[in-house]
Amino acid sequence: MLTAAASAPPPTIDVSVAGLRSTKGQILVCLTANPKAFPDCSKDKASVRLAVKAANAGHFKVAAPVDGTYAIAVVHDENSNNKMDMALFMPKEGFGFSRNPAIGMGAPKFKSASFAITGDTRQAIKMKYML
Repeated sequence: MLTAAASAPPPTIDVSVAGLRSTKGQILVCLTANPKAFPDCSKDKASVRLAVKAANAGHFKVAAPVDGTYAIAVVHDENSNNKMDMALFMPKEGFGFSRNPAIGMGAPKFKSASFAITGDTRQAIKMKYML
């Protein structure tokens, strides 16, 4: 017999991305619970990574593995090469984070972008462009 917890669907985050400068390309999404893997999920095998067409970025869902504390990083990959393009040390493409923390030099810390997931949650992310 299944318990209620085992049969419950995974929690989802209802994400909206605002401030895209174009609908070209895709939005690369990284959801992680690992502070050391933020904002680049490539070091976190348990992270959730997906690509969403930029034209559909106004509203999409991300399934979290389980309830917990997570942070989201997004990149507007305008040329669809699956990475953030840089010019010297400045990102050429847009980016954003859950909870929209202030951006100084470099990416924000996990703590400033993290939020608790206990069931379905919403995050509204505002894109930033440096160049």
